[in-house]
Amino acid sequence: MDIIDEITRARREVLDSGQTKVIQIVRHYDTDVEDLWDACTHAERLGRWFLPVSGDLRLGGRFQFEGNAGGEILECEPPHRFRVTWVMGPGPASHVEVRLAADGDRTRLELRHEAEVPPEFWDRFGPGAVGVGWDLGLLGLALHLTGGEKVEEATFHETPEGRAYILASSRSWGEAYAAAGASPEQVAAATEATSAFYAPPAG
Repeated sequence: MDIIDEITRARREVLDSGQTKVIQIVRHYDTDVEDLWDACTHAERLGRWFLPVSGDLRLGGRFQFEGNAGGEILECEPPHRFRVTWVMGPGPASHVEVRLAADGDRTRLELRHEAEVPPEFWDRFGPGAVGVGWDLGLLGLALHLTGGEKVEEATFHETPEGRAYILASSRSWGEAYAAAGASPEQVAAATEATSAFYAPPAG
């Protein structure tokens, strides 16, 4: 797999409603809906491509990803849709929704992340703050489905391939930000800040 090419397999969109921001990623995977649903909702498989997860993975249950976000499963319609709260640290809950649909012999995945974002944070990082993280997660899912090795986010940026992927993701979110109406200056500043956060310069 050419992981840099994986960047082009997703469509990214930024939906801005004042302080509430929504990012959306749409891409296809070469598997059926049931298999992709299982990969996204089964604890053992989630740990193989994303992060170890604990909790009660059913409607109304609570979950916690190791060292990352936790939340509550608000809606669940197997094998096509789930919606959860997404809580990182002491901040307010955001919401993540995943939809799956058959598209020929592939499956279309749509991920939406909606959050109230402080203006100063959005001005600094823009949509890439969470968008790059989701790109890394969806790359891990693609590798899992094709038998590849898990992406180790803590060290991925230290590899030439990982750094190139992160910078390409950051630029792609900058393009989505521009399409949503951000000025060239806003896009450039946010892309630079996001790239530096996920892939800090060596030394």
